[in-house]
Amino acid sequence: MDQLEQTVGLIHRVLGAELLGAYLHGSAVLGGLRPASDLDVLAVARQSLDQRKRRALVAGLLDVSGLTTAVRPVELTVVVQSEVRPWRFPPTGDFLYGEWLRAELQESPPPQPCPMPDLAIAITLVLAGNRPLAGPPPARLLHPVPHADLVRASVAGIPELLDNLADDTRNVLLTLARIWTTLATGTVRPKDAAADWALARLPSEHRPVLEHARDLYRACHYTEETWSAELKAQARPHVHEVLTRIALLLSIPSSVGS
Repeated sequence: MDQLEQTVGLIHRVLGAELLGAYLHGSAVLGGLRPASDLDVLAVARQSLDQRKRRALVAGLLDVSGLTTAVRPVELTVVVQSEVRPWRFPPTGDFLYGEWLRAELQESPPPQPCPMPDLAIAITLVLAGNRPLAGPPPARLLHPVPHADLVRASVAGIPELLDNLADDTRNVLLTLARIWTTLATGTVRPKDAAADWALARLPSEHRPVLEHARDLYRACHYTEETWSAELKAQARPHVHEVLTRIALLLSIPSSVGS
């Protein structure tokens, strides 16, 4: 049984009759899984999970998910339908598991409901991808997200993203390219396609570092990637340039990119 089947089986076992639908999104439906891509799943529930179900999901996902060349990271979001239909911003997510939370989840109580602006992006991708793993087509359970809220969600994560520039350079550069692309075009593209779009619009001195991030995304697991000192040094000026472009689209001072 592959990881996706294991994940869907876990969701069925834990949520039972409370599960309304489960949907694949992210790279798997945007442009195909790359070596380091997550398996992104959104589950829609009738009501908030109790503590037993939260603990069971965490325990199961710690077994199913991973960060090796053989095991992909699974990102599972559970949302209560009434929290997102009718749509409101910021939406409340009921449960979130991702590999970046592994150490915390092994030592702390399971995830609790909280505001999740990123749900605007996830739901947009779910509706566009239309890949049910369980339940009806997603449009029967979810309302579309207004473009203004998609923009708000994209921009909301920038400060946290920038904090990870040194340690997660590839992902930060590609995510910023996707934010810029989304704001400019209204379409959420695969990270490498967003990089292609951005590269066509950047001055030549800001292209090499993004080209490298894109090529790593297409060909390498995180454990296999390498960065030269020269490229690393180009990352922050590149980020400043992209943030300036984003600021212009938002009609806000470019000091956000300082």
